[in-house]
Amino acid sequence: MSSCVRSSRALSPVMLPRLRLLHQTGYRLVGRGLWTSPRCLTVSGDSQLLPLPRQARVVICGGGIVGTSVAYHLARLGWTDIVLLEQGRLGAGTTRLCAGIVSVAKPISIECQMANYSSSLYQQLEEETGVKTGYVKTGSLCLAQNQDRFISLKRLASRLKVMGINCNIIKPKEVAKLHPFVNIHDLVGALHLPEDAVVSPPDVNHALAVASAGQGVQIMERTSVQQVLVEKGCVTAVETDRGSIKCEYFVSCAGQWAYELGQASETKVSVPLHGCEHFYLLTKPLQEPLPPKTPVVIDMDGRIYARPWQGGLLSGGFEKNPKPIFTEGRNQLEIQNMQEDWDHFEPMLSALLRRMPSLESAEIHQLVNCPESFTPDMRCLMGETPGVSGYYVLAGMNSSGLAFAGGAGKYLAEWMTYGYPTANVWPLDIKRFGNLQSSRTFLRHRVMEVMPLLYELKVPRWDFQTGRQLRTSPLYDRLDTQGARWMEKHGFERPKYFVPPGKDLLSLDQSKTFYKPDWFDIVGAEVKCCKEAVCVIDMSSFTKFELTSTGDQALELLQHLCANDLDVPVGHIVHTGMLNERGGYENDCSVVRLSKNSFFIISPTDQQVHCWSWIKKHMPNDPHLHLEDVSWKYTALNLIGPRAMDVLAELSYVSMTPDHFPSMFCKEMSVGYANGIRVMSMTHTGEPGFMLYIPIEYALHVYNEVMSVGQKYGIRNAGYYALRSLRIEKFFAFWGQDLDAFTTPLECGREFRVKFDKDTDFIGREALLQQRQDGVTRRFVMLVLEDHDTELDLWPWWGEPVYRNDQLAGTTTSSAYSYTLERHVCLGFVSPPLGPEGLPTAITPDFINRGDYEVDIAGQRYPAKAKLYPFSSLFTQQKRRKDDMELSNLQGK
Repeated sequence: MSSCVRSSRALSPVMLPRLRLLHQTGYRLVGRGLWTSPRCLTVSGDSQLLPLPRQARVVICGGGIVGTSVAYHLARLGWTDIVLLEQGRLGAGTTRLCAGIVSVAKPISIECQMANYSSSLYQQLEEETGVKTGYVKTGSLCLAQNQDRFISLKRLASRLKVMGINCNIIKPKEVAKLHPFVNIHDLVGALHLPEDAVVSPPDVNHALAVASAGQGVQIMERTSVQQVLVEKGCVTAVETDRGSIKCEYFVSCAGQWAYELGQASETKVSVPLHGCEHFYLLTKPLQEPLPPKTPVVIDMDGRIYARPWQGGLLSGGFEKNPKPIFTEGRNQLEIQNMQEDWDHFEPMLSALLRRMPSLESAEIHQLVNCPESFTPDMRCLMGETPGVSGYYVLAGMNSSGLAFAGGAGKYLAEWMTYGYPTANVWPLDIKRFGNLQSSRTFLRHRVMEVMPLLYELKVPRWDFQTGRQLRTSPLYDRLDTQGARWMEKHGFERPKYFVPPGKDLLSLDQSKTFYKPDWFDIVGAEVKCCKEAVCVIDMSSFTKFELTSTGDQALELLQHLCANDLDVPVGHIVHTGMLNERGGYENDCSVVRLSKNSFFIISPTDQQVHCWSWIKKHMPNDPHLHLEDVSWKYTALNLIGPRAMDVLAELSYVSMTPDHFPSMFCKEMSVGYANGIRVMSMTHTGEPGFMLYIPIEYALHVYNEVMSVGQKYGIRNAGYYALRSLRIEKFFAFWGQDLDAFTTPLECGREFRVKFDKDTDFIGREALLQQRQDGVTRRFVMLVLEDHDTELDLWPWWGEPVYRNDQLAGTTTSSAYSYTLERHVCLGFVSPPLGPEGLPTAITPDFINRGDYEVDIAGQRYPAKAKLYPFSSLFTQQKRRKDDMELSNLQGK
C-alpha cells in the first residue's frame, strides 16, 4: 500500500472482501459495497437457462446499460422479436462499476443532447417500472482554476443555453455556498449545472431490463456471442456458445469486447476502441454525513471528480499516465475488481485533498479499479458498420456510458427504425473511422493520450500527438523541411501553415489560446500570397473515387445519387450534393466526367468511408459497373492565385487563360516531364487557380518543377488555415462543418445546384420540391463581426450562439479571420421564431436583412452584419474604404 495512504493525512483504508457473485441472487452484488440491484425475474439465470430462440429480428449483444437502453427504445418504437444476450450477468460489467454521474457538461452538442435526454429518462423510469433507480438531482459544479478554463466553461454555458439547458456562470464564493467542502482559494469561477444528477447504474440497468422484458424483449444471460454470420454483405445469424439465432440485425453493445467481437467473424468489422484502467475512491460515511443532494464537483484542472455516496464521497479522475489493458485480447465473463494501485492513484488523491482539505480525517472504504473503453477521438461509436449491412455498433463510451446510454440508445433505435436518427450524429458515426484505425498498437498508444485529454483544456484547433504520420503525402518530408506544421484528418497529415525561417518554432508549437493565435501573421502572409501571386497547398488527403462502366450505368447511378446534373460534356466539373430522402447532404463533392462512362469523384477527407458506403449501398449488383477508391493513387496540389496560370503555362507550354481553359473544366496534361496530370480549373476557395491530381510517382517531380518555375512569380507554400480563411470569406460551405445530413441545398443557397428542371428522379427530390413549396425555415448566412478587437477580444471559432433583435436565432458553424475584410467572418444558420402553434415558420430574405445581429462569444455579445449574397459587394466596399483612406491620407500630407 502506498505511503500516501499511510501518511499523517489520517486516511485509513479498510480492505474489503473480494466481490462474490451468488448465483441464487441473480445479479445482486454481495460484499461489494457499491451498488446492489434486485433480482430481475424476467431474466434467465444459471439455474433455469431458457431455451435459445432459433430466430429473431434483432440480436443485441451486451446486457449493460447501453444494451438494455437499445432494447428498451427499439421496443418502444414497436419492434418485436428482440433478443438481448449477455455473456455473464446483466449489469455485471462496467455498468456496476460506473460512478453514477449524469452530467450534461460535454464537449460537443450532440453529447450534451444525449446526456440531457438520459437524465430525463432515468428520472421517469422509476414511475414507469416501479424500480428505484437512485435518481437524485444534485446539480454539478465545474470548477476553473485559471482564466482559459473559465473561458471554456463560458463557451460551454453559451452552447447549453442554446439547447435550453439551465446553467449559470458563478463566482468562487457561490461555489462555497453550494458545496461546503470545496476549497475556493485558487478558483476564478465555475459553471453550475443545477439539473445534473446521480443514479445507481445497476438499478437503472435493471429498470431498463424490466421495461424491455415487459414489452416482449427476451433477455438471455450466460450466453456468449462467438461470431456474427454474414452472407452477401448482410447479417444472417448470430452464433453463440449455446447455438445459433437467425436474425436480420445485430447490435454490438459489447463495450470493451466490441473490438474482439468485430474481429471474430469471417467478415471482419472494425470497432476502434481500447480499454484502460479507471480508478475511483470510496470513503466511509463522514462524521457529518454528506447530504445526498450535495452537488457533484468536476475539477478538470485537478483531474478529479467527486460525488456524494452513502453519506461519504466517491472520487475519481483521469490521470496523465493511464494504464491500458487487454491489448492482447484477454477476455473474461464478468469483470472482477481489478488490482488496487495506490501509487498510481496518489496524484488524484492529493488533488482531492487540495480541493477538499476536510477529507483528511475521512476513512477509505475502497479503491475501485475498473476497466473503461476509449476511442481514438474521445467520442463514442454509433451506427451501422460500413462493410456489413444490418451490423450496428454502440460502444466506446469514454467513461460516459451512463450519461450517454439513454440518448445514444434512443438515436440508434431511431436509426434502425427510420434509416436515420432525429439529430445529427455524424460526430459519433462509426463510419468516421476505417480499417486504418484498427491497429492494436495505434489504439493502445492513442487511448493513453485520450484518457488524460478528457480533462485537459482543449483550445481551438488542438491536435492529437499520438498515432501520427500514419498516412502521408509523398511530399511530406519535403514540406516538413520547409517549415510545415501539421494537423491530422482521418489519419492523414495535412499542413496547417509554414513557419518562415527565423521564427521561434517551439513557442509556435506550444501556442494555445482562445484569443489571437501566434500564427496569425504567418497565415496572413500566405493568404496575401494566394491573392497577389501564387501559393501551393498539398491537398492529397481528399477522398478520390473513380466510377466506371461499360455502358450508361455509371451516369445513371450518379444521376440518381446526385442533386446536380451529371450529364455534362466530357471534361466538365460539377459541384453537387449526394442527398438523403429528406434532402439533406450525405456527401458534398466535385465530380469530373473523364469520359463518356468514367467519372472522378472528389470528396472531403473524412468522407472516405461514409461516401464509399453511401455509393455502394445504392449501387446495383452489376458486373459492368465498377467503383474504385483511388485516394492513394494521386497527390493533389492546389495552385491558388493570379499567377498560377503563368506557372502552369510555362511548365506545360499550353495557354492557361480562361479563354483556353474555362472555369470548372478538367484536362489531362503534361506538367514538366510528367504525363497524365489531371488539371482542374478550381481551387475550393473562390480564388483563381488550379487543382493538380498527380499520379504519386510523379508527385515530387511536379512539385519541384512548380516551385522552381514559380520563384519568379513569388510562389510559396501555404496550409489549410489559409484555405479556411479564403473559403469562409467567400461564403463556401464545407461538409462536416457547415453541411450535414439535416441541411438541404435550399437552406444554404445552393438551389442552383439542383436539377429541378430535368425530368430526372434523384434521392431527395420529393423532399426538396415540398420544401420549395412550403418555404425553408432556416438559412445559411454570413456574419461579419463589428466592434470586435482582433488583438484583445476573444475570437469566434464555431458553435457560438447568434442573436437577432435580442432573441436566439441560431448558431455559427465555422468562422475565420478575413484578412481581406480585416474582420472576423462567421458562417452559420438562423431561423425565425416559431409560429403561434409552436411550428417552424418560413424564413425570408427580408427577415435576414432587417435584423440586428449579435454573436455570443463566451457570454459576451458582438454586433454583426448578416449577409445572404452577393458577397462580392463586401470586398468592393472594403476596397473603396481603403482607397478613400489612402486618398484622405494623401490630402492630409
